[in-house]
Amino acid sequence: MSFFADLAHQFIDGEWRAGSGSWDIIDFNPYDQEKLASVTVAGVDQVDEAYRAAERAQRDWAATSPYTRRPVFERLLRIIEEREDEIVEALVLELGGTRAKAGYEVRLAKEFVREAIQLALRPEGHILPSPVDGKENRVYRRPVGVIGVISPFNFPFLITMKSVAPALALGNAVVIKPNQNTPIVGGGLIAALFRDAGLPAGLLNVVITDIAEVGDALIAHPVPKVISFAGSDKVGRHIAAVSAGHFKRVILELSGNSALIVLDDADIDYAVDAAVFSRFIYQGQVCTAANRVLLDRSVEAEFTEKFVARVAALRTGDPRDPRTQIGPLINSFQAEALTALVDRALAEGATALLRGRTHGNLVEPSVLTGLPADSGIHLQEIFGPVVVLVPFDGEDEAVRLANDSPYGLSGAVHTGNVERGARFAQRIETGMIHINDGTVQDEPLVAFGGEKYSGLGRLNGESTVEAFTTQKWVSIQHGRTEFPF
Repeated sequence: MSFFADLAHQFIDGEWRAGSGSWDIIDFNPYDQEKLASVTVAGVDQVDEAYRAAERAQRDWAATSPYTRRPVFERLLRIIEEREDEIVEALVLELGGTRAKAGYEVRLAKEFVREAIQLALRPEGHILPSPVDGKENRVYRRPVGVIGVISPFNFPFLITMKSVAPALALGNAVVIKPNQNTPIVGGGLIAALFRDAGLPAGLLNVVITDIAEVGDALIAHPVPKVISFAGSDKVGRHIAAVSAGHFKRVILELSGNSALIVLDDADIDYAVDAAVFSRFIYQGQVCTAANRVLLDRSVEAEFTEKFVARVAALRTGDPRDPRTQIGPLINSFQAEALTALVDRALAEGATALLRGRTHGNLVEPSVLTGLPADSGIHLQEIFGPVVVLVPFDGEDEAVRLANDSPYGLSGAVHTGNVERGARFAQRIETGMIHINDGTVQDEPLVAFGGEKYSGLGRLNGESTVEAFTTQKWVSIQHGRTEFPF
């Protein structure tokens, strides 16, 4: 299958369609600017058609046995495994990520599909006691109905799949709006895989469009009951506000400003390895990436020397080359913004221990230190291969620095004493933190999400069941109630 030739369309009610909008999204390879595909955007009418198709199909799907639904996901897993090399190639071309990153993304996506196979059987009802004689309380767990999934460009196959697969397994229908930088691997490809796995028409729809064309139609439409969004906190706040006005549930995975903290008893060589991975995987375009590395002053010199040497040796270039470790940023806007951020840091007094050059969308790594304490760069998400090293004196200062951020998504702490690390981790205001590991983590069974401006709600495991189902109370009165009037 030629993904970019065959899948550059809207997918509505089981059919590939041309968009009804007024302009085209051009899908470029971010490394060499080769045109991969052109997609006419969906209009408001097609957003409505997608949601209405999902609504119609979902009623019968929800009524089927979970044992009937489960084989779709078993077949889906086999198809992904059979086409894994093609999917990895498409991810490299459309995202500009390395083959190692693309392989990591597909492997983890397969784990979420495996969990969806089991999730179809997970929802349980309850019979609860009542203070009223003769009353039986039954609480059923039911699918919410239709879910809107708005996915990001950085892990489009994984993050879309981790909402779509469990939502469908639990008896819902889905409409995907992929990021316009990754319309194929985040949209059309997922629709094609589910279609080939035997998912009934209408249950999964893809609309490739933009707010400039459809406004808030994707989130204000009356059909979807839940909006699952991964992206920036700025867009997330807007989605939350609009959804609240329409009484919709939201699951928001938003920006991060994670800190990787190295305590005085850490294994320095291992901490360096973890920090390099945590900052530079997919060029740092990851919400859980370590923007800041906080260093106990007693280990600052040793860590810094080894870290800078490791980062300087990273190879920047063509992501199709298996030797490449740093590929391009997703587009020229991001590359220019990141270059300007480094320039601003230097103007504010920072020292560049390593200053990367910018060539088109390729931005070489930069390592900064000595940034003034009041610099706004400490507080923002750095979506690219730039890291800030910050020394501290003692655990209390480390906690203060780590928590001095409007975000609270992930983090890591390195120490030779695991229980010390666990106590320290409890003091960090994040939804996730990892002891003696990297900041970039995701597992199918463990709740994933952030605090503060990093999001709202959780996904994975039981959290996904809560997110994509609702509870229905049915009471039965055996005998007669004595009414007060």
